[in-house]
Amino acid sequence: MTTVPPTSANDPLSNTLAPSTAATLTIRVIKSFEYRTSKNLILHNVDLTTTTVAQLRQSIIEKVKVTAGFKPYQNVVFDTLKLYTKAHGAKTMNLIINMDHDEDWILNNDDDILASKGIENETEISIFNRELYEAFKQHPDMKW
Repeated sequence: MTTVPPTSANDPLSNTLAPSTAATLTIRVIKSFEYRTSKNLILHNVDLTTTTVAQLRQSIIEKVKVTAGFKPYQNVVFDTLKLYTKAHGAKTMNLIINMDHDEDWILNNDDDILASKGIENETEISIFNRELYEAFKQHPDMKW
């Protein structure tokens, strides 16, 4: 039986282990807010120091088109990226999307470099249709 050594306060956090030029991002691809329909897409080796918001969004859309299991998501117009959480950060109580911090966490400027927006290794980002999100914020009802 193997034992795992305890971690110490001096151990580096996992989000600092990979360089900003080879980050791993978890993308929460959201199809429906009401039905909490989402699927995670993992992107490896993302260069946060050169990749723009527009490049990331386009890369996600292209991967959704060709990745197995995302066929039901191909009819959604994905036009908005929003920070969900950073590694070791607090998470929201809403399981589909954080409805706080829209003014800070929605990545509106397509020309922004990801690192300049605070994106780091192991950050979770949501991609969704902005019109559907705004409608959900007005009536945040969950359906089953």
